[in-house]
Amino acid sequence: MPTAAVIGCGDVSSVHFGALATMADAELVAVCDINPGRLEAATASHGVPGYANHLDLLEKVRPDVVHICTPHHLHASIAADCLERGVHVIVEKPLAHTLEEGRRLIEAAGRSPAKIAVCFQNRYNATSQAMRELLDGGRLGQVLGASATVMWHRSGDYYRDRPWRGTWAEGGGGLMMNQAIHTVDLLQWLVGDVAKVEGRASTRALAGVIEVEDTAEFVAEHESGARSVFYATLANAVNAPVTLDIVTEKATLSLRGDLTVTYADGTVEVIAERVLETGGRSYWGVSHELLIKDFYARLDEPGPFWINPAEAGKSLKIVKDIYAQSYPQLLERVA
Repeated sequence: MPTAAVIGCGDVSSVHFGALATMADAELVAVCDINPGRLEAATASHGVPGYANHLDLLEKVRPDVVHICTPHHLHASIAADCLERGVHVIVEKPLAHTLEEGRRLIEAAGRSPAKIAVCFQNRYNATSQAMRELLDGGRLGQVLGASATVMWHRSGDYYRDRPWRGTWAEGGGGLMMNQAIHTVDLLQWLVGDVAKVEGRASTRALAGVIEVEDTAEFVAEHESGARSVFYATLANAVNAPVTLDIVTEKATLSLRGDLTVTYADGTVEVIAERVLETGGRSYWGVSHELLIKDFYARLDEPGPFWINPAEAGKSLKIVKDIYAQSYPQLLERVA
């Protein structure tokens, strides 16, 4: 039975703990956090040893799998330390807070016998899987283009509660790195690799609270010739459903929670999304548990996990390209 440790016991760790609790074929053996209060709460809640330093945990516990749920700037370094020791990794998005750190982690994954997954769990959504199957099936014809929106709300208190979220140094960015990157990932995964992106990021509602962006838009040219348009903001009044529309020669696929497929002959098909089963916030999606269980199920398979650092690096590159265009005067900080 694989043993597991969770590094970083903040908000998103709840879905990792929840998934592990449902798995009869995995055992949580340790937790780690630099915050004494969170560490004490986690050790008490889960009845396992706690460590303030991840290297101590790796040396003394030697888990088979580590779940990394830390702030963004710690993702790549901790993951690399695990991979170098042959420990499998599940790391929260984004891959890293900078392109350079992302490249280093891609290289570390290539050298290690261990597997690593990056949590783009929305690829496991029933609607996402259905879209992928329809597009791969060939009967919809060529993809002509796509559009996506992320119309969400975050208050100043959201950032004051976790100050790292609003900084370049630790968050690596704002809206695009912390919220909208999931939709960026779906867009490039479903429509295809992006050859060129032009966009703009800015701060429209939270100036004076954060140094990063809360609003962004871009146009992406895909290698296939398709074009996508994208708009995201945290200035909306509420967390509205993410939208993703893909137009093909023979149908339009429209994601609004559930997926509606409208065929050229007028036929309409609706594919329902699953209901959230484990803990966590609704906007994290419904599929963390599916990704985590799939990763454990594939530990003995040859080759890398399918959502690996090289794959996750595609959305990171898109986001960082937009930052480079938007903040040329801060290039060393935003890249």
